[in-house]
Amino acid sequence: MNRETITLTNKEWQRATVVKLAVEGEITVAEAATALRLSPRQVKRLKRRYEAQGAAGMAHGSRGRPSRRRIPPEVVEIVLKLATGKYAGFNDVHLTEKLNEEEGISISASTVRRILRSHGLGAKRKRRPPRHRSRRQRRPQLGMLVQVDGSPHRWLEDRGPSFCLIGAVDDATGRVLHAHFQPHEDVWGYLKLFRGIVEQYGIPLAVYSDRHSIFSRNDNHWSKEEQLRGRQDPTQVTRALEQLGVELILAHSPQAKGRIERAWGTFQDRLQSELRLAGANSMEEAQAVLDRFVPDYNRRFAKAPAQAGHAFRLPGPGLDLDRVFCMRYERIVGNDNTVRIEGRVLQIPPGPHRISYAKARVDVDFTMDGWVRIFYRDERIAQFDSLPPRELPASTPAAVAV
Repeated sequence: MNRETITLTNKEWQRATVVKLAVEGEITVAEAATALRLSPRQVKRLKRRYEAQGAAGMAHGSRGRPSRRRIPPEVVEIVLKLATGKYAGFNDVHLTEKLNEEEGISISASTVRRILRSHGLGAKRKRRPPRHRSRRQRRPQLGMLVQVDGSPHRWLEDRGPSFCLIGAVDDATGRVLHAHFQPHEDVWGYLKLFRGIVEQYGIPLAVYSDRHSIFSRNDNHWSKEEQLRGRQDPTQVTRALEQLGVELILAHSPQAKGRIERAWGTFQDRLQSELRLAGANSMEEAQAVLDRFVPDYNRRFAKAPAQAGHAFRLPGPGLDLDRVFCMRYERIVGNDNTVRIEGRVLQIPPGPHRISYAKARVDVDFTMDGWVRIFYRDERIAQFDSLPPRELPASTPAAVAV
């Protein structure tokens, strides 16, 4: 009997994971509704679908079918033409009024806003109403939300250089899941952090971070491909989290991720004293002290979660963590089967299934352990133990055929 293969999106797979916990009684319907931002009634419907169809039941029923309420393309084109021409500079609501009253186009302000944003037309003026901050309750279960941050500080005082502490705190328990020192707050530091969490605990449901450029594109540059796609390319860290199906939540203020901010305050007090006591004078010596400090910190300050168990997911079968936690760049192969990156030339050897890769789009991965690997359609076609010199010797193979 033939079975239809259904591929779930990251959002649907995360939904299946949470619903599975609710079906198995690990969490309540109310807690699942909070985690998924759905109503308890909808979660009950999802539970029935999961019990009947398994994870495949989380796929949207309208997948592959166009919406009956979609705006016709010709209307979208007219709205964009008017928004950039006759009504250029009008705010979203004012433009909507003109479209309804002057142009005879019956359309809502939310639809106008969605059309404009999807084509890179931002709001004329940012409106920021006064905010009322309330205390946010902890997530009920370990692994539902992980807060991450970096703390640049003179950890060794005047005994050595300053460097950055990069770590992660579980929202439900306050437990420090992973922490390490890094010369600077950079991409490699966070890739190392998330890999440590995945290898030790599993994949969390969500990550809470600040709006550092490591997590969020803060530039206004859009390539032609991005404009056509209606979305900027993610950062290296965001791309890795998307591969794992982890929701990234960006905080609007330091207070929003107060648990890790308070933890770093404690670290800057207690850990700095422990470093002074141990006489640590280098980052390596400081890391040895940190490795002893974290278990003691968790024993003293971590709290029991409101809900037993955990929400960490095991990596799927065949998931290559080296491909997830790497620096990835897309390149076009030259006519001579070479790829240029970082001012160097990488020669791609003939493959078992394809003699030439000229004009092909490939991914160039820089792994955490120093390898440079080239992939074509997720198949590794070349590998280097380090970047070769700028001029490739004609008699020396530049890559290891795989």
